[in-house]
Amino acid sequence: MKVAQRFGSGHRVLVTGGAGFVPSHLVDALIGRGCTVVALDNFVTGSKDNVAHLAEHPRFTLVEADISDGLPTHHPALAARFDAILHMASPASPTDFAKLPVEILRVGSVGTLHLLDRATADAARFLMASTSEAYGDPKEHPQRETYWGNVNPIGVRSVYDEAKRFSEAATMAYHRSRGLDAAIVRIFNTYGPRMRPDDGRAIPTFISQALRGEPITVHGTGEQTRSICYVDDLVRGILLLLDSTETGPINCGTEHELTMRQLAETIVSLSGSTSQVTYVTRSSDDPEMRRPDLTLARDLLGYQPTVSPEDGLRRTIDHFRDRLG
Repeated sequence: MKVAQRFGSGHRVLVTGGAGFVPSHLVDALIGRGCTVVALDNFVTGSKDNVAHLAEHPRFTLVEADISDGLPTHHPALAARFDAILHMASPASPTDFAKLPVEILRVGSVGTLHLLDRATADAARFLMASTSEAYGDPKEHPQRETYWGNVNPIGVRSVYDEAKRFSEAATMAYHRSRGLDAAIVRIFNTYGPRMRPDDGRAIPTFISQALRGEPITVHGTGEQTRSICYVDDLVRGILLLLDSTETGPINCGTEHELTMRQLAETIVSLSGSTSQVTYVTRSSDDPEMRRPDLTLARDLLGYQPTVSPEDGLRRTIDHFRDRLG
């Protein structure tokens, strides 16, 4: 199926968390389409460096604000109607779960409600960024959108898991009861340039350690799996969903499933590092396996990821090598 471009020149788009890793790449793609983009970020985990190249662009505005406190409508860039709102704001790494638990819960609850109200008032297309964490430590593999998950509601990861599950429920409530044009994308493990080296996720951690010649710290036995998706593929999938009339939820990612040990060894090889793989205690509620069923994304959106793990990891290693000097 081919999805026609729905948002482009002349359309105004709000992206929350717009200075973050994935959202900043979305901002680039939307600007490239001709959209006028307002990125809102409180810079708890986002960085102005990620959008610095757009600072003088006539169709880009960066607003510092916390969506959990509501939209600062006194700002002129936020006063006019939006055609689409992409809710991408939330700390999203295991390190963040421990440091920012309340902030994560707030942005996924009251922050989501603020945006749903605005999208309803603007009659805008609303796209909510959910996560594969909605499936928890899954008993189904690969994970289909019909799977309800296996989530510990009070575990250390629950602040993120349950915030996203609440956001999904709220989005569907506004869609059903208020006629909101809404969509939910469940994002699987994504990597690429602009990730934080210290964000605690496997790929930036392994790359940083490899480039410094430090031991690569793999959790547990390293046999747990993840399916890794290069950011360009994810952005393309999100925009296909935005352009469509689908509501979802729809998985987005790749089926390139690797064990953590294989991932660490691949990064060591591609980076030319002499680092050795070591094993550390595995964190609680760490999912045993993670791979999306992409049937809906293929059938409804025509989505097909194209970047191989080797190619994507090379690009990411090059970025980190430049960033780390």
